[in-house]
Amino acid sequence: MQKTNLKKLHTVTLDASKCIGCGSCVKRCPTEAIRVRNGKASIIYDKCVACGECVRICKSLAKIPSYDKLEMVNNYKYKIALVAPSFYGQFNNVANINYILTALKKIGFDFVFEVGVGAELVSQVTQKLVSAGKLKKPIISTACPAVLELINERFENLKPNLLPLLPPVDVSAKLARERAISHGVAESDIGVFFISPCPAKVYALKANKIIEQNYVDGVLSVSEVYMALMPVISKLQESKNLSEMGVLGLQWASSGGEAAGVMCEKYLAADGIENVIDILERLENGTMTDVEFVELNACIGGCVGGVLNVENPFVAKARIRQLRKKFPSIGNTLQEIDKPLEFYLVQRQLDTNGQRFDNDRQVAFEKLLEIQRLYQTLPHLDCGICGAPSCRAFCEDIVMGRVPADTVCPMDKGTKQ
Repeated sequence: MQKTNLKKLHTVTLDASKCIGCGSCVKRCPTEAIRVRNGKASIIYDKCVACGECVRICKSLAKIPSYDKLEMVNNYKYKIALVAPSFYGQFNNVANINYILTALKKIGFDFVFEVGVGAELVSQVTQKLVSAGKLKKPIISTACPAVLELINERFENLKPNLLPLLPPVDVSAKLARERAISHGVAESDIGVFFISPCPAKVYALKANKIIEQNYVDGVLSVSEVYMALMPVISKLQESKNLSEMGVLGLQWASSGGEAAGVMCEKYLAADGIENVIDILERLENGTMTDVEFVELNACIGGCVGGVLNVENPFVAKARIRQLRKKFPSIGNTLQEIDKPLEFYLVQRQLDTNGQRFDNDRQVAFEKLLEIQRLYQTLPHLDCGICGAPSCRAFCEDIVMGRVPADTVCPMDKGTKQ
């Protein structure tokens, strides 16, 4: 399997001219991937899970999420837009989502495909697998790439609990490409573009991490596409009936939507990266035994809370709730899509270098012991003055060579390293 080097995909970069070195991002990063040294923040990409929390917390707007520019679609003859359910929550006073889909065609897309259709299919397949008792419980959803990476980095023991299905966006990309080819479009002419609410999905789709063939050619920002659509929507007199999904797919826009679609009574849905970490810790410790399905979203509110969106997540969620009244329970064309289980299954080969310190197990163990030794010499204040989020992270920086070996703790200058 050919893969892009994930850690070279800098889905969040730093504008050093704007960074004031305040350290807010250092404390909020869930994987301790950020440091402030010489007055500027820096990201350790080997630890980054692309959750976008640093973008959300940065008051000086120094963190810049990466994505493909809209003009990239012009590189392809036949352009397909993948529209996430959360996208609809961005628009005020647009009661009919077909105006949004029609506007996408007006700005240059030849075909629009709703990711909600893929979500409905994933929900149905999940229901079947749960009913058959073939999955290890509690089953953990894999729709949020940031959560998937977080488990890879910090909760390796939970990997067997991951739902072995492609996320809706990958399913939708495959279906959209197949439909275009079935209508006579040459595969080489097709460009599939996902309109993403968050950098985590940029990370996952650009990295080609869990499927052998990358079905997505570009990942666009919700905010940029939104700005291109607004003047077009305001001038539309009528729309085409392009929507194919139902309430089952629409509800994936916000936290709890996927879990509700599984039709499992004992489910849990949590959102916000700190809440997610708390739930994962409970699952790993075995203190949460009364749930069968767990849906986790790194962003507050679910995908409506992604940092590439333009609307407040709670406002967007309210709009989605209002839109539910105008949708059928399931998509009109859902029953026409008949795919074998293999179409959805995925054998995830997650990185195994999270928290390993070295590829050589003996060397990694020796580094771990050295980190523990250094840690015992520090005051354990976790003040962040050194530029690391904790005393332990400071020790790790010394052992991993991120700072000179003779660096001392600013709060304990007499300590010999």
